[in-house]
Amino acid sequence: MTDCIFCKIVAGEIPSKKIYEDEKIIVINDLNPGAPVHVLIIPKEHTENILTASSNLLPYIQAKLGEIVKTLGIAEKGFRIVINTGEDGGQSVNHLHFHVLGGKTLGWPPC
Repeated sequence: MTDCIFCKIVAGEIPSKKIYEDEKIIVINDLNPGAPVHVLIIPKEHTENILTASSNLLPYIQAKLGEIVKTLGIAEKGFRIVINTGEDGGQSVNHLHFHVLGGKTLGWPPC
């Protein structure tokens, strides 16, 4: 998708600091962090949201999550994963992405 900012990041057209990358996902720092650790897990294949994701994508990301949070140093104390979907759900980029937040005690509700 040519006008999608995350597709441009995946393609290398927009520079980013990669925390992790493999053939299916890229993990980058969030530009407006809501916690000391705040990264985005972005599927390389464009899909609008969690409802349109392929059935094998979510198990794949779940399998990689342990490695990612250990690398970030937040596996032991805990973290939060947020997936915004749609305008009312707070999704600002129409490309599925997972916010992973940690590094402090997170309050509730998050909004």
